[in-house]
Amino acid sequence: MKIAIGSSRVFWSTARGLCLGLVAAASGLAAAQSDYPSQPIRFLVPQAAGGSTDSLARDVGSRLLEAWGQPVVVENRPGANGIIGTDLVAKARPDGYTLLIGGTGSMAINPTLYPKLPYDPVRGFVPVAMFGYSTSVLVVNPAVPVKTIGELISYVRARPGQVRYASAGIGSSPHLTAEMFRQMTGVDIQHVPYKGSTPGVVATISGETGMMFTGVASVLPHIRSGRVTALSISGPRRSSALPEVPTAHESGLPGFEADFWIGLFAPAGTPEAIVTRLNTEVNRALAGRAAQEKFVTMGADPMPLSLAQFGEVLRRDIDRWAATIRAAGVTAD
Repeated sequence: MKIAIGSSRVFWSTARGLCLGLVAAASGLAAAQSDYPSQPIRFLVPQAAGGSTDSLARDVGSRLLEAWGQPVVVENRPGANGIIGTDLVAKARPDGYTLLIGGTGSMAINPTLYPKLPYDPVRGFVPVAMFGYSTSVLVVNPAVPVKTIGELISYVRARPGQVRYASAGIGSSPHLTAEMFRQMTGVDIQHVPYKGSTPGVVATISGETGMMFTGVASVLPHIRSGRVTALSISGPRRSSALPEVPTAHESGLPGFEADFWIGLFAPAGTPEAIVTRLNTEVNRALAGRAAQEKFVTMGADPMPLSLAQFGEVLRRDIDRWAATIRAAGVTAD
């Protein structure tokens, strides 16, 4: 086989140019990573402004601004139970400047609730940093004569099908938490879905429903005023906002855990150096006393985790909620 000298020269010239181009591109990428952030960062919140997810995003964003001097712009893209905003970030450029504020609902519950979900929470994202977790609290109308979760179980078993519970809608966190409770205890309780947590809380206060699992922040003032009675915390540990209320485990229902987290996610393919830097800076911010005090006022607890730990939490909760949803036969499609 003969190779023409001219062709060989063209080949090596082209190859050399390609190698130099790759080296330049790699150098540019490394420089971009070392200079990160060199422009404003966008936190996309797939819920409406004013909620707990939005509030935590703005608080953490302000602390990153103090650390880096670059603005963090919080953009709300609500709709379809968080799917619209989450899918936008999944398709965004993986450069660390468009990030998702995701929670248990959009990242761990939706994959089973919506069989045709347009994004994959595991393959389409990198778990960057957990901001914190908020737990549900089980509350009852004061007319329900119980003070503990054990007493409630006995009360409901004596009245099968008569006790109604409120939720924020079919497939919502309050609904699925109550469904987990029903599956674990075997009680017969009737679901009354409302359009959001606030109407559900109002229904429980008025006596239209007898009980509800809901976020601590949404019901804390009503617990303080005595309009509802708090029986137990659904998370693995007591809430900083309600330290006097025992967990379900402490109340005699071991294994019942339904806590909900909020954290930072990047599109898959985001450089590891950027992801690591974000994780380090968020965790540093969460360790401060000011952040901890602010989180408590929002009914949440800071939870700094490593990249690996946050990934484990995501995979665990996808499996945990999948079991509850499938057993209940709940679907949103």
